[in-house]
Parts: sequence; C-alpha cells; structure tokens
Amino acid sequence: MDDLLPFKVDEVVRRALDEDLAGGDLTTEACIDPEARAVARAVARHEVVACGAFVASRVFAAVDPTLAFEVTTADGAKAPAKGVLWTVSGRARSILMGERVALNFCQRMTGIATTTRAYVDAVAPGAKTRITDTRKTTPGLRYLERYAVRCGGGKNHRDTLGSAVLIKDNHVASCGGVRAAIERARARAPHTSRVECEVDSLAGLDEAIAAGADVVLLDNMGDADVRTAVARASGKAILEASGGITFERIAALSAIGVDCISVGALTHSVRSADIGLDFV
Repeated sequence: MDDLLPFKVDEVVRRALDEDLAGGDLTTEACIDPEARAVARAVARHEVVACGAFVASRVFAAVDPTLAFEVTTADGAKAPAKGVLWTVSGRARSILMGERVALNFCQRMTGIATTTRAYVDAVAPGAKTRITDTRKTTPGLRYLERYAVRCGGGKNHRDTLGSAVLIKDNHVASCGGVRAAIERARARAPHTSRVECEVDSLAGLDEAIAAGADVVLLDNMGDADVRTAVARASGKAILEASGGITFERIAALSAIGVDCISVGALTHSVRSADIGLDFV
C-alpha cells in the first residue's frame, strides 16, 4: 500500500507533534544523554493487520531526520502477536520524543485495518459485496483512516460532501419527496456523477428507481426487506445496505446479494490496536 501523499501526511503529523511537543520533552531532556543511541521496535501485542508505518516514519523524520526507519511488516499484511512492524534507530532522545505520536497513529490505523479485514473476511463465499466505510471519521484524520480501511481490504465511500451526490432523509424531507429530490439532483449534478438516494422502505425504493436513481441506500432495513429490494432492483440500480449494520449481519446481507455494505463502525468506534515500542 503506497498511495499516501507525503504532503498530506506531513500536515497531520505536524499538528500532532505541535500538540505533544509544545513544551519540549522535559523527562527525556532530563534523563537521556544527548549522544545516547538506541534501536526500538514497534511490536504488536496481538494479531493485527499492519497499517501506518509510513506515517510513523514521517513522525520520526520530522523530529530528527538522522533517524533510520525500517519497515518489517508492510501495510495490509498480517502480523502475529509479538510480531515486529517496524524499527527506528538513532538518537535515543529523538526516538522518545516521537514515540507517542508515532504509536498513536499506528495504533489507530492498525485497529481500523484489522477490524476492516474481519468484516471483509465475513462476506459470504462467492459474494461480490463490497465493505465500505462512511464519513463518520475522526475530524482531521479522515485521509489516514480511509487509507487504513483500504489496507484492511475495504473500499471507500464518498470522501467529501462535494465528491458525490447522496440524497439523505433530510434532503428528501426538505424537497418534499424522493422523486423531487432525485430530479433536482439530476438536473444540477455533473454528468460524471452518479445520483444515490437513501430510502427506508420498499415504497421508497420503488420511487427512487422510477425517478432514475443510480444507487439506492437501504437504510436500517431488515434482511427480509433487503431480499425483496435486491429482487426488485436487479439490473436497475446499485444497492447499498447501511444503518444498524453489525458484524453478525455481514454474511447474511452479502449472501442476499447487496452490492455494498457501508459500516460506520470501521472508523467511528473501532478499538485501537495494542502496539508497543520496545527498546532493544
């Protein structure tokens, strides 16, 4: 996985270092000799899907460009408990000053990648259903969190409000109905943009298809209604299941045949991975 843009990563890293090192590192400066050198390894405390090595490398480079950084487990690859993800070496002071920020990024991103992989692996055998994220991301970290979803084998939904048309329930309410909202969106949207509309009933699905929606989001529908929706929409619209999606439902929903399942839990409530930085 090598599609992170350095300038976007560096902007996030700078903000994090400004936050953590605003007053320097009093403990390290008091205890560690300026010339002391060390080697430190990032070690997974449990099985993970690795993610965030490049971000960690940019943290240490920003603190001290003379530090050496080596990736042991590539982003997107599994590491066992006690597996080494990456190694940093050089001035001990510099390593300690960057340690917490580097680990914060890696723990968060690895947690997302690991959780996403579990959801992707839960898709029914033979199903072509995509597992996607949502915009329910940590403010300021969306770029990194969406990358982590990709490392876990998931796909990204729209990145920003300006990147795709997605008519939600409040749009429908404000426009006076599904058809009116879709027709307005179709008239205004660029010809390159698909129009997606959220519905919470089979009647809404029928109206959205009749109005020409390219994608229909089935919001908080039970498996029985989703099954009916798949039959009705076959060849007419892409179907996305969303809302109230739990890990336990992935196999059933994908077996029914929805095109994608969007899961906010991949980013909004995921548990960070337990990763430690051990000095050798």
